[in-house]
Amino acid sequence: MRIARRIPALVLPAALVLTAACGGPDTTDDSASSKPAGSFPVTVNDARGEVTIDEAPQRIVSLSPSTTEMLFAIDAGDQVVAADEYSDYPEEAPTTDLSGFTPSVEAITEHDPDLVLLARSAEDAADKLEKVGVPVLVLDAATTLDDTYDQIRLLGKVTGDEKKADAEADRVESEIDTIVTDTKKKLGDTDLTYYHEVDDTMYSATSDTFIGQIYGEFGLENIADQADDAAGGYPQLSPEFIVEQDPDLIFLAYAGEDAVAAVADRPAFDKISAVKNGNVVQLDEDTSSRWGPRVVDLAEDISEALVAAEEN
Repeated sequence: MRIARRIPALVLPAALVLTAACGGPDTTDDSASSKPAGSFPVTVNDARGEVTIDEAPQRIVSLSPSTTEMLFAIDAGDQVVAADEYSDYPEEAPTTDLSGFTPSVEAITEHDPDLVLLARSAEDAADKLEKVGVPVLVLDAATTLDDTYDQIRLLGKVTGDEKKADAEADRVESEIDTIVTDTKKKLGDTDLTYYHEVDDTMYSATSDTFIGQIYGEFGLENIADQADDAAGGYPQLSPEFIVEQDPDLIFLAYAGEDAVAAVADRPAFDKISAVKNGNVVQLDEDTSSRWGPRVVDLAEDISEALVAAEEN
């Protein structure tokens, strides 16, 4: 499969897509040959410019969990022959020890891919792969829900599953809109504040980030927006700042059996409304850090926490 690239005059939107790609079934697999081929050649924009793909890829290497989940959601999973070490969903994903952070060209080419999907952070590997004849798409991380929908549709175009991708993007958008609308009806006008904790060193995320914008859909106020170093999107907050801001809810985006209890045990945190009222919520660490179709699950978790907080 040949890819032609042309850099457009305008800069691409900052968050169209992330990841690396993985190939699908063996070319002798009947499921691949019986699949609709889509309309090719097809031209799309990746993080580096305009890309034309001549034929539907049959051996994709996906080096991003979000992208892997999207590919399977649009029925392109049978085209994925390898996925990175963190692509653990769905269960049938061909997870390997490939790194999406420091991709090995040699390890990737062992899977004989006809398309590789790389994250922007791993862009340096793209030129090396293309020099050995491996087509590559470099994708930015999503920063808005619209970016998620766009990325699902983009992957549909490049895999020949455009109709399914459009339907999946519409489904995700519709379900999130319904969750948000129904939640707001239950709560009415709310002035709830929250603190999203990325890890136990108290790094947070502002409203300008992908996760922050999902909370924003529900009308929540983010205490991290008031931090002195909030401009980077992921400020490290001090315990004193968090106590002073007194959030109504605390969301933990990391694993740990005792994570909720550990937050409550921090000095002075027993004064925080979220702790006093039992509104410290541990999110699934995968759905709270990926922007694939399971953002619907994340929206549901946030909704349940808000309803519970209002009842407390």
